[in-house]
Parts: sequence; C-alpha cells; structure tokens
Amino acid sequence: MHTNENCTTPFGIIEGFFGRSWGWEDRKKYAQFLALNGYSFYIYAPKGDKNLRKDWQIDWPVDVKKSLVDLRQVYHTANVQFGIGLSPHEIYLDNSCNQRTQLDQRIKQINQLEPDILCILFDDMRGDIPGLAQIQIDIAHQAAATSNAKKIIFCPTYYSFDPVLERVFGAMPEQYWQTFAQQLDKSIDMFWTGEKVCSTNYPAEHLAQVAELIGRKPFLWDNYPVNDGAVKSNLLQLRAFEQGHSQLADKIAGHAVNPMNQPWLSQIPLASLPLAYREKENYLADAAFTSICNNLCGNELAEQLQRDIHQLQDLGLKKLTQHERQALQTTYKQFTNSPYAQEIIAWLNDEYQFDPACLTE
Repeated sequence: MHTNENCTTPFGIIEGFFGRSWGWEDRKKYAQFLALNGYSFYIYAPKGDKNLRKDWQIDWPVDVKKSLVDLRQVYHTANVQFGIGLSPHEIYLDNSCNQRTQLDQRIKQINQLEPDILCILFDDMRGDIPGLAQIQIDIAHQAAATSNAKKIIFCPTYYSFDPVLERVFGAMPEQYWQTFAQQLDKSIDMFWTGEKVCSTNYPAEHLAQVAELIGRKPFLWDNYPVNDGAVKSNLLQLRAFEQGHSQLADKIAGHAVNPMNQPWLSQIPLASLPLAYREKENYLADAAFTSICNNLCGNELAEQLQRDIHQLQDLGLKKLTQHERQALQTTYKQFTNSPYAQEIIAWLNDEYQFDPACLTE
C-alpha cells in the first residue's frame, strides 16, 4: 500500500458508521483533505448502503454505481487508495454453492470499480455457529482469489475482547481467533477495535497479545471519533487523538479511523492523527486541538469551539438544558458561512438521529 511520508504504518479512514451517511460531494472533498494530511486510504463501507449489507448479492443501482466510479477516480487523482467494504450478511447461515456463486458475481461487480482495497466484513452479525471461523476463512480466501484489489482486510464477527459482542451476537465459538492464526492467509489483514468496541487507547501489551492470538499484527479499526451509538450520537467528538496514538506505528498493520456522521467536524480530530504519528513522544493532544481548530475553522470559530468543547463533547445533547441548546444555536448561527458551524446547528436541531440498528456501544 502507498504509505505516509513519515510513517511506515498506513493510516486512513473507513466510512463505516450507522445513521446519516455522508453525501457524495462530502466524500469527494475528503480526497484532498486526506491527501493533504498524509492519510493513504479511504474505504467506502457505510452501514446505510444495503447493497453492501442486507442486499449484498445485488449490484448498486446505475446512478450509485456511477457515483462510486467517479469517487474512485477522485481518490486515484489525489493519490489516495480507494477501498470497498463488503458485508455479505450472514452468508454463512446458508453456506451453499449458490451463495458462493453469488459472492463471486458480486466481487466481480466490485472489481469494475478497480478498488485498491477490499474489506470482507463480518461485524454486526450473529456468530454463535459451530465452525464459524473456518467458514469465514473459506469466504475470505474465495473473495481474495476473485478480487482485483491489491489488499484484502477481513473483519471477524468478534473483533474485540469487549463482552458486548457476545451479549449481542451470541457466544463466540471455541478456538475462534486461534483458527484464523492457523488458517487465514498471512497476506490478509484482520481488523481489531482494541479492548473495547470503542477503545480510547491501545496498550502495547494488548496489541502484542492480539498479534499472538490472530497470528498477525492487528489492523486497527479505530472507533474514535465515530458517534453513531446510543450514547455517542448525543456527542460531537472533536478533541484530538490521545497521546498514546503516537506510539502505535510498529505495533499494528494499519490504522483505519471510523469518523463521525458529520464529515466537516470529523476533520478536526482526524487532522490530529498524522501529527501523533509524526511527532511521537513530542505530540501534545491539547495543543494539536487548538492548532487544528485555528487552521481549519479560523480563529474566531476556533476560540468558540474551545469554549464550548465541554458542552459539545462531554455533556452532549441529552444533558443540555433547552436554554443551553438555544444559546449554542444563537452562537453558531453567527458563523453562517462555515460548514463546521452548520453541522453543529444541524446536530442541535436533532438532524442526526440515533440508528437503533447500531447495537454494540
């Protein structure tokens, strides 16, 4: 994979959240943002795209397919790798020849987009099935053999030690992760979210334990700043990535960040990750947040965001009084030309509703 100038670990974003999706123009604008900030890939995998999930066997409508072709071209022009995340929903419940034929056909349709990365994602699916790991390995190997992508990344059903996964998706089969270590082709990376589904840090000893368990360095699926869960949909997660992210480079295979439903506001925390990788032990999260806000939003709005960060990120919508909410609306309406302020106003107006399909917060 194309890697970042100052870091051998590829980092990028995966649009992999529930709820309100980004628009096509937002996705296109991100190509330049990612290129300018040293990100090396973008993966299209919105939970709202049913042709990647529940209706995975069916190709996109003509207009969506054209939008994806155009999007891929924009990313290639920006020298940012373009990926697709396919979730063949519970294909393993009917592990028949017909399903496998449909998988081949669907991947050949995805091949028309010439993706650099193909992700096979089994998150958010039932998992209490005997022999699940081997079935998923067979599917991943089949997908890799059919795909024209240069990189394959696999997401298991159990992608963290977080007990919420077994509560929601059933008991994990015995020897699940160990089977991947033994049987999954070493060229295929595996997503991992850390000790929790939404982890705030990734201790070195934890990453070493996971690498031993799955037989390869984990490819981080970082669920910060994503805000699609029952609790976090009430928050705008704007602060910079924590200092511990500056020490990850040699411990992981790659780093995919899942952003917020708000594409412009997501740029604020996203711009800090390359700084963490580059500055290492000299990285200071608070200073990064201040600097990035000034660079992206202008001084006046940046100062306002810093004043309001506790209300926006710590308290959130449900804990704001009606008076506080109205005061914030009045404040941000002053910044009429700022897309960052417009997203805050939309959030205050309840335009980013929680999607109950998100089960794992």
